[in-house]
Amino acid sequence: MTNLDARLAGYHSPVLSAFRIIFGLLYTLHGSQKLFGWPVAAPGPIAVGDWPLWWAGLIEFVLGILITVGFFTRIAAFIASGEMAFAYFYQHWPPLKGGETASFWPIANRGELAVMFCFAFLLLATTGAGTLSADARRRGGYRRTAGAPPRRVERTTTADVDPRRRGGLFDRFRR
Repeated sequence: MTNLDARLAGYHSPVLSAFRIIFGLLYTLHGSQKLFGWPVAAPGPIAVGDWPLWWAGLIEFVLGILITVGFFTRIAAFIASGEMAFAYFYQHWPPLKGGETASFWPIANRGELAVMFCFAFLLLATTGAGTLSADARRRGGYRRTAGAPPRRVERTTTADVDPRRRGGLFDRFRR
């Protein structure tokens, strides 16, 4: 298992970027459905300014674009996570609206998509955007730390090196 962990560790940031792009696009599509009726018309008419669907569509569309591009990803994902938590409790759990009794469980009240979006965006808010993002470009690279001086490598002669320890990347593959 350690070998698999070591092999997959190098793919962390590109896969995180793909995860962010896919969830951002899906979120943008939910917003565009509510605002513009594209790519599929909304289940019912949503007039401009209708609470909460039109405002949810606006949040989903704008934040979805920011998350997809990876611009201000952490704050956008944090707000999107909160919006999806609100959507679950407001739309999918009717006791908060008053009167109706419905199951709290997402599988019964058709709220599993809101829960998945909520926790996916919470993950992005804590992990960041990955290397393929505007945030990484803006900061000058994913692994660079602010204020860190460039590393200086000094050459050593073979007399300074312990003969039992050969070092070097290719020596590890020769064993």
